[in-house]
Amino acid sequence: MPDSSFPHSSSALLDAVEQSPKAVAVHDKSAWVGLFAADGQVNDPVGSTPHVGPEAIGRFFDTFIAPNTIEFDVANDVVAGMSVFRDLTVRTTMSTGVTMHIPMHLRYDLVSEGPDNAPKIQRLFAHWELQKMIGQLLTSGGRGLLASVILGPQLLRHQGLSGCAGFLRGLSGVRKRGKRRVEDLVAALGRTDVPTVSALLAPNATLSTDGVTKATVAEFVSTAQHLAVDKLLAAGHTVTATVRLNGRRGVGLFEFARDSADRGAISAVRLYI
Repeated sequence: MPDSSFPHSSSALLDAVEQSPKAVAVHDKSAWVGLFAADGQVNDPVGSTPHVGPEAIGRFFDTFIAPNTIEFDVANDVVAGMSVFRDLTVRTTMSTGVTMHIPMHLRYDLVSEGPDNAPKIQRLFAHWELQKMIGQLLTSGGRGLLASVILGPQLLRHQGLSGCAGFLRGLSGVRKRGKRRVEDLVAALGRTDVPTVSALLAPNATLSTDGVTKATVAEFVSTAQHLAVDKLLAAGHTVTATVRLNGRRGVGLFEFARDSADRGAISAVRLYI
């Protein structure tokens, strides 16, 4: 049963999230946009300019969902508080017939809204690597090249020049250096090397081993000593990873500092297990 802090059960949150791929599968724009809170936002991919509010979210649907056939192959779900993390691969078949397989982690932050306090998506974060998707498209033969030619005018028509520029912001971020720092952190955790862990983190970094409760550096090192990671995805100033810890599987979210003083340091680690 939900408690006073989190008014919805895990099953209710998972059901709310599952309505998204269902609406996408049948190209039901009204149903999909209606899943979001009034101030909802779509960050897809993370690092690009967010689409905020029903009108912008509707344009996102017209640009990236309506022309394509999209299937969600979900490997694992984790609920933490009012958030759901999905570990999945998305198969997108574009209008030319080319199909791309995109490794992804999806984070849904939900909120209660309306007279029935139904769970609505307040923020959707899609962690995937735009540069690799573009590479996959360009190396997929004639159908892939044609799809890339079609995509440009499609973006411009629905998003405008500023929207196109905002989408391409998804190409920037921590990329390979961020992944290496996460791997260094995991190695230091395995050695219970508190000084090295501390050196990799920004001052006052936020740490959590359940996605909700904060931990000190010492507590985090003790709890996450046997952390293992794979499927590292760098999107914007974050790296996500499929994580395993003490026989449990989940998703890890590693955020990086943006200010000049701590640039490159990990500012938050949240394990959703």
